[in-house]
Amino acid sequence: MRMRFVRPLLAVLAVAGLAACSGSPTPGSTSSASQAPSSSAPSSATQSATPSATPSSSATAAPGAGNAELSITLVESTEAAPQTFTLVCKDGVPAAESNHPSAADACTTIKNSPAILGPAPTKTDQACTMQYGGPATAKVTGAVDGKEVTAAFNRTDGCQIALWDAAKSVLGSDGGL
Repeated sequence: MRMRFVRPLLAVLAVAGLAACSGSPTPGSTSSASQAPSSSAPSSATQSATPSATPSSSATAAPGAGNAELSITLVESTEAAPQTFTLVCKDGVPAAESNHPSAADACTTIKNSPAILGPAPTKTDQACTMQYGGPATAKVTGAVDGKEVTAAFNRTDGCQIALWDAAKSVLGSDGGL
């Protein structure tokens, strides 16, 4: 008789847990990856390389001026040597000194979503899927629209993978295995 009540309760809890992780959040958002990050996310926020820095809820953010001076360090695997890119954008267009592999896409992403490199801190009740997206890591430092940026990315769980996927054009890699 007890199992008749326990099983439905477990099913409800499982669905609630999955609902909290559904979609592909972007920095500043826990909904789909196509949405822009939160305008309340500080652009100088630091995203930790651990699962403790994942996005918070939000709708959309206003586009920025599209000006950036960034240094991006990408390590695709534990055996790979770090790759370093310079990304300089003026009004959403890459400058000549950029050596980024997809500079035009990266500058467009920064102009459309300037807070993408400044995700909000993780909520303590944020649920993330326990999946591993590979050993890739990336660190971005510099400035976007005059605001200092320091962000670290990895693919250690569902929330971190979603943050990476939202910023992959800026990072210069999809980070996949």
